Amino acid sequence: MLILPPKRGHEILRFRFSHKRVWLNTVALAFVAVGAFGCASSAPKDTYGLSLGDVPQQGRMAQGRQLLITEPTAVKTFDSENIVIQVSRQEYQYLGESQWSDRLPKVVQLKLAQAFEASGRVGGAGLPGDGLAIDYQIQTTIHAFQIDATSKAAIVEIAVRVLNDRSGTVRARNVFRAVVPASGSSNQAYVKALDAAFSKVSSEMVNWVLKYI
Repeated sequence: MLILPPKRGHEILRFRFSHKRVWLNTVALAFVAVGAFGCASSAPKDTYGLSLGDVPQQGRMAQGRQLLITEPTAVKTFDSENIVIQVSRQEYQYLGESQWSDRLPKVVQLKLAQAFEASGRVGGAGLPGDGLAIDYQIQTTIHAFQIDATSKAAIVEIAVRVLNDRSGTVRARNVFRAVVPASGSSNQAYVKALDAAFSKVSSEMVNWVLKYI
């Protein structure tokens, strides 16, 4: 029996088919990889808020004064829902699988307003749009709100100034800072330390502001 060699056209056809098959397999694997990454990145995060710290129940009364608590200013590092970890003097990272319940400045703003209200020492404290007849603005800037990876401690530093809303003059200004060691290295321990540091800062801030309004 005479066996003829395969035609050249058949060889080319088989090569093209094989090449196309490999390329399709590669694309399919790429889509699988993208899908897996998407599933991993969309996993829900543990969400945390800040608690209301101890507020002064004695001291100067300013029940005739109404306060506007403006949204704190902050650099982009702190202006998000991310919980910040400082790993070196110039490097910051975010705590995985955890986040604040809103952008940090919004969370801080709301808690400060609640702290002034809970003190019972002012006529009212609210946010823009609440319709208060404002006597003073409480303006703040977040300088630090992070876990220091080296010391395993929470650091919260917030600057505040009291602005007379009627005259536009600054009545007083100050900076409040608290450092609270974390009880462990878990996300919950870090958030608890940050919450304790903020509670200390907010309580001291309320007490101080009452002296100047």
